[in-house]
Amino acid sequence: MNKPLLGNVSFTKGVRRFLYAVTPKEASFAKLDDVPDYLNEAVPFFFGAIALEYILAFLTRLPPARLNDAFSSIAAGTLSQLSKIIILSAELALYVFIYDNFNLITLPWDYPGTWYFCFIGVDFIYYWFHRAAHEINIMWAAHQVHHSSEDYNFTTALRQSVVQNYTSAIFYMPLALVVPPSIFFVHSQFNMLYQFWIHTEIVRSLGPLEYILNTPSHHRVHHGRNPYCIDKNYGGTLIIWDRIFGTFQAETDEEIAYGLVHPLASWDPIWTQLCHFCHIWKTFWETPGLKDKLAVLFKGPGWTPGKPRLGDPADLPEIEYPIQRYDSSLSYWGNVYVLVHFAVTIVAYQLLIARRMLMSQLHVLGVISYFLFTISSVGALFDNKWYAPYMELFRCLLFLIVDLVLSSQNLDTGVLPTAYIDVIRGIFIASAFLWIIGSLVSKSKLKIQ
Repeated sequence: MNKPLLGNVSFTKGVRRFLYAVTPKEASFAKLDDVPDYLNEAVPFFFGAIALEYILAFLTRLPPARLNDAFSSIAAGTLSQLSKIIILSAELALYVFIYDNFNLITLPWDYPGTWYFCFIGVDFIYYWFHRAAHEINIMWAAHQVHHSSEDYNFTTALRQSVVQNYTSAIFYMPLALVVPPSIFFVHSQFNMLYQFWIHTEIVRSLGPLEYILNTPSHHRVHHGRNPYCIDKNYGGTLIIWDRIFGTFQAETDEEIAYGLVHPLASWDPIWTQLCHFCHIWKTFWETPGLKDKLAVLFKGPGWTPGKPRLGDPADLPEIEYPIQRYDSSLSYWGNVYVLVHFAVTIVAYQLLIARRMLMSQLHVLGVISYFLFTISSVGALFDNKWYAPYMELFRCLLFLIVDLVLSSQNLDTGVLPTAYIDVIRGIFIASAFLWIIGSLVSKSKLKIQ
């Protein structure tokens, strides 16, 4: 049971990382390069926890994860991580620069006090960053990605913003004046891992720990669009900051409706990243006066001229019961098709993360571009867009053409398991044949229903 699942990560160690149950001795490093990539090492645990939660939800008659929503969340999470390959940890580079040139105190990396100080510091700053991400419209444009799911489960935790990777970095820079980069990087990752497991409806209460920790109960409130849930419970690991600064709200018996006040109604992970930026751009140009234009950017998402900074709570729509969720979907065989192709994509993602330093920059960008095309195409399938079958046909043919060209030169993509390459080729050949036959039968058959 304690056999390593990935590298040197055992089952018990992986679980403890999710719960922040680690000691300073095992999570302190002299150099930044020595810090493990905790997030990518946790990928098997992410998927294991998602599968376990699905089973428990079924047994307890709670709403299980929906494939369309889970796809959109997981795709957004991988997209967020892939962006760090293109912009090579810019936030860490800035942190290191400030620490090397402007640090006020040199705290020893192996002193437990440094570890605990950084734990408190990261969590305190995360509270204010998270609060700003809800109360400043231009920051909300990035953060709304995480709140766009109308489900609440472990896959929701993976629905992350690309842009937020870099806006959050600015808030953490004061820590660079005193905390070594390696210790900061440890806590920034553990803070994110902790927040994964609180995205569930399985765990109802943790008793006395509810007074100290951010728990599933507290975070369910944070993700609600019920009027009483708006702008509450910003804590990362600890809930004490919300209690101190007046933003705490306990969960009530009222059924929580999750998601955005104005639901997104799309499964396209790329549009999810961009939609609110487009809304701000449109509103900015339509709003007269420089003062109000700036207010569109820096006041709350609910602000309009003449209203309070964060908007008028009376403008929030009441929740209608039973709660209706956006749920355009595919047939059983359509879901099987998506699962197969998305599984291939996730395997390619994992191998890209592992082998990226051995690949050329152009090769990496090509793989990432194909990934973007894949998740956009699958999102269009789930949304039942008329052009989705054409996108899928082109995507399958593109894969086969690139594979043929590389094979003719005795090359490979580097991100597919060579032992199964013939199976993967067979999948794409069969898929292309499926879409070609569909197009020959009739246009109406092109859409999986």
